[in-house]
Amino acid sequence: MKASTQFEVLKWASLFLKEHHREPKIAELLLQHHMQVSRSNFYATMREPVPPVIIQKFKADIQKHARTGVPIQHLTGYESFYGHHFHVNEHVLIPRPETEEMVQHTIHVAKQHFAPNHITIVDIGTGSGAIACILALELPSATVYATDISIEALTVAQTNAEKLQAEVTFLHGDFLEPILSKHIHADIIVSNPPYIAKTEEVRLTDTVKNFDPSLALFADEEGLAAYRQIINNLPKVIKKDSTVVFEIGYDQGEVVTSLLRAVFPYVQAEIIQDINGKDRIVSAKLSG
Repeated sequence: MKASTQFEVLKWASLFLKEHHREPKIAELLLQHHMQVSRSNFYATMREPVPPVIIQKFKADIQKHARTGVPIQHLTGYESFYGHHFHVNEHVLIPRPETEEMVQHTIHVAKQHFAPNHITIVDIGTGSGAIACILALELPSATVYATDISIEALTVAQTNAEKLQAEVTFLHGDFLEPILSKHIHADIIVSNPPYIAKTEEVRLTDTVKNFDPSLALFADEEGLAAYRQIINNLPKVIKKDSTVVFEIGYDQGEVVTSLLRAVFPYVQAEIIQDINGKDRIVSAKLSG
């Protein structure tokens, strides 16, 4: 029996996903993963036969994704973020491209306003550790702390930090609580907290709401509870001149800025849009 070529396997998978109202591009990414080839090699070998054992595993994953919506990142075990592979699973939020923009902005702030001084950075609700690890790698003179209430998430984050050789101190606790208890004072606080209102859950795809941890997605008070809790504790953990950088929902810029202003009347805050033109970041200079 003639072996199926890479082109034939990919064509089947793309059509199968399309018929099940899934993104056909997933087929290409997943087949690259199973074949362990680069993107350029993948396209150069379209007419080559695919080993039956790979086809069997690949088809099983395609069918599972089509049936359940399980993210490709949970099938491969990783997501690319800021040029690095991060291990992910059901215990952590899959890092999004928009969050790379927040990290890039934070690096700019650190270099522009704090260099060459040694600085302390705290990542609140670290999840996979992607934000903290990249900041530690890009700002090697900084001391980086990261917190999370989930022990399982911290285990994933620690694994990623060790793999990337990123110097990050991980602390278990709710938002800023472990920072408060250890009397740490930060120059930069950065966070991508849960910010989706529970009422918005019906609008999310099954790939998100059934597989990303609810703890990392949803917040009370119409998605604002995490911001409020963090902001109310900021005066106890910041240095005299410091900066806070939040990722936000597309409609939360003004209200998060208002929450900051209620605690820091003279805050200098800006709302920054992402590559898609949506409000994505609140960056604020604080007075401790």
